[in-house]
Amino acid sequence: MPNNAPSDKTKNRIGWLFCLVVVCFAVMVGRLFYIQIIDGANLQNRALSQWTRSFTVTAKRGQIVDANGKVLAQSASAVTISASPGEVVGKETEDAEDKAERIRTTAQKLAEVLEMDVQQVYDKITDTSKSSVRLARQVKLEVGDAIRAANLKGISVTEDTVRAYPMGDFLTQVIGFCTVSGEGQEGLEKSLDKYLSGTDGRIVSEIDARNRKMETGEEEYIEPEDGYTIRLTVDYVIQAIMEKVCQQALEDNGAKAVQAVMMNVKTGEILGMVNVPDFDLNAPPREDLTELASLMRNRCVQDAYEPGSTFKILTTALALENGVTDLDDTFYCKGYEIVDGDKISCWRSGNPHGSQTLADAVCNSCNPVFINLALRMGIDTFYDGLHSFGIGQEVPVDLPGASSGQMIAYKYVKNVDIARVGFGQSVSVTPVQLLTACAAAVNGGELLTPHIVKEILTTDGEVVESYDKQVRGNPISEETSAIVRQLLENAVENGGGRNAYIPGYRVGGKTGTAQKYINGKVSSDVHICSFLGFAPMDDPEIGLLLIVDEPSVRPDYGSTVAAPFARQVLEETLKYMGVEPEYEEGEEALVGSTATVPNVSGYSVEEASSAMSGAGLRVMVDGIGDTIADQLPAAGAQVPEGSLVVLYTEYVEPQDDGMVDVPDLTGMSMVPANRALRNVGLVMKISGSGVCVEQSPKAGERVAAGTEVRVKFG
Repeated sequence: MPNNAPSDKTKNRIGWLFCLVVVCFAVMVGRLFYIQIIDGANLQNRALSQWTRSFTVTAKRGQIVDANGKVLAQSASAVTISASPGEVVGKETEDAEDKAERIRTTAQKLAEVLEMDVQQVYDKITDTSKSSVRLARQVKLEVGDAIRAANLKGISVTEDTVRAYPMGDFLTQVIGFCTVSGEGQEGLEKSLDKYLSGTDGRIVSEIDARNRKMETGEEEYIEPEDGYTIRLTVDYVIQAIMEKVCQQALEDNGAKAVQAVMMNVKTGEILGMVNVPDFDLNAPPREDLTELASLMRNRCVQDAYEPGSTFKILTTALALENGVTDLDDTFYCKGYEIVDGDKISCWRSGNPHGSQTLADAVCNSCNPVFINLALRMGIDTFYDGLHSFGIGQEVPVDLPGASSGQMIAYKYVKNVDIARVGFGQSVSVTPVQLLTACAAAVNGGELLTPHIVKEILTTDGEVVESYDKQVRGNPISEETSAIVRQLLENAVENGGGRNAYIPGYRVGGKTGTAQKYINGKVSSDVHICSFLGFAPMDDPEIGLLLIVDEPSVRPDYGSTVAAPFARQVLEETLKYMGVEPEYEEGEEALVGSTATVPNVSGYSVEEASSAMSGAGLRVMVDGIGDTIADQLPAAGAQVPEGSLVVLYTEYVEPQDDGMVDVPDLTGMSMVPANRALRNVGLVMKISGSGVCVEQSPKAGERVAAGTEVRVKFG
């Protein structure tokens, strides 16, 4: 037979068939690739979920401890109660009535022990569409023991943890707290969550088609990895001292809030940090989120404020460093300075300080002197110097939400601006930022990185990370720093910081009484009072900034409102640290000695000063009159001998007809203007900001006591 070649039609058919086979093969290979490679993990997980059941074993969250290892936050043991609905429901061969009774008994027992609704529990444990359901977590151990003892079919009790804070309302805003599920929500609990959280473990069991554990199946336990321990620089005892004293300052002064920060000025370690009012970390007020946010705010690092006279420490240091002044320099205070046409008053404008040395000016906290020091340096030198101290710069502190404060932008700053910055106005800082900067002024000139975390440790005590001293810069020399220490010690011994004086200990520092902005405007009624001090001044080790926000007592000065409480903190801390007192002649007799504040109301300034001196007390006169109208501390108070008493004078007694003369407020800022009006029994109504440019009624007019004087500031 002839061997006939295939026709073209046959060849076409074979070609198409071959292409079809290739396409089908490619589709199968592609599908196989997708199943095994691309979707393999997903399908494997789905398969595992059908024949395995997994329970989470929560990792133990790491501890937060103080510098000496005292536990401040820890994970307490607890249990999670879960159900396997397939096992609870059981086999179909089981008697229906017996099964129904067993399930009802299980639901009732669980509801009773867990304090849950019976029907809610019943619905959960019989939902066979799920292999497992969680009934309750972070349950007390005794509750878990009761459920184990009941031997309920399909009910399991597994390990769990709950966050606990043994000290309660202690270091609240620093530590923070966790969510109900154990994740960091605020404070260090949130910012260090990756170190604290650890890795959860699992219990994996094989199950049958009805979600029941297979008796012959395998079970795998994957152990959890516990979180790291965070060791802080905070000392529990020092923090406890600060918490106690700040709470007392809050109550005694009727203040809105009190903040305090203590730092080791040689290392930058934060030894204590307080924000009161606060709350118990074991019971955060979650029902009121606005209140919770306010109470949780760490104002020591997040809130910038106008520091007032404590800022004069930096102005003094920079003026000395740049050679524009020295200890032999003399100044004259006439009660005010005029800069760029603005009249800037001294706080004692009605009774000027007159001629004084630099040491006197620091003691007197004389604004005109610091205005002149700032102007002598000029914008470039002064601004560059402040930047070298970290003012206006980001603060590299290891706490969440740190603010950088604020300075007037360089391109907009004028002489009148740096004049005000020189004595602590027109600039804002955070408490940590100011304390860190001023620490550099007394520690030999080292600007340090403030930090509150000392090291991070494994559960075995192995160091994962450690945080040592870091020097960011050297804004002044050791020689300048030594002079600053001398001036600040003198300010406590002989100046406005006298109420922080501690017999036998060398303390230096500066008080501050700063204006406060309410709704964007300077308020004449509320202030921020503070004391910033260091000890011991021959070799400073600790620095403390204590701030009393909006005290309701009058008069409200840093020297009377903040300094006495700062003294208490410093004294107790120095004793705890084992610093032995070294008494100079006559000092030891002052230890523990107290004086009773005499009543000098109605006395002349001279008579009152004499009476206070006779009682062993020092005086500071506020006001421009000759007669004492008020005093702080009040008459009869028991205070340490040598304490400072502020005598508050009235400008003029109203005449028999109840009429008074309106004082001239021209050029005064809000605080002295309000003081001048208040001294004669008048009330100020404010408009604008700056210094007084217009008033009604006009100066010299006789008006009835209690009249409202409209004052325009510009």
